[in-house]
Amino acid sequence: MRCPFCKVDNDRVVDSRASSEGAVVRRRRECLACGKRFTTYERIEETPLRVIKKDGSRAPFDREKIRHGIQRACEKRPVSAAQIEQVVQDIEDDVSKRYDREVPTRVIGELIMEKLKAIDSVAYVRFASVYREFKDTADFLAAIEGAKK
Repeated sequence: MRCPFCKVDNDRVVDSRASSEGAVVRRRRECLACGKRFTTYERIEETPLRVIKKDGSRAPFDREKIRHGIQRACEKRPVSAAQIEQVVQDIEDDVSKRYDREVPTRVIGELIMEKLKAIDSVAYVRFASVYREFKDTADFLAAIEGAKK
């Protein structure tokens, strides 16, 4: 670490403490050239997760888009805001564990449908109809049969 006072790259760590619930390490350093002390903060560098869309373009992962889609599917259904938030959190956790940098939208859509199927079959069919772009009643009937299983 370069000293902010004399610009020499020669120091020692005097004290280290975790702060911000362990997400950041605060280090007190002493420059061996000029003897002055300074503080540095160390945190994990997070690489933002990106979504690969159907057309091949990439966009940042946005949990608000997931929440909005689930809320739309659950309108006028007995699904609480806490359940929706839990589904969004489960999906974000699952995607973060399985993918480092990029995740296809197909994976996110399938995860949403899987979670909705367990919570509310009507919300599942609503979401599936938009996500899978149903063309006719046969598509709806197939989704309803899938929800029954």
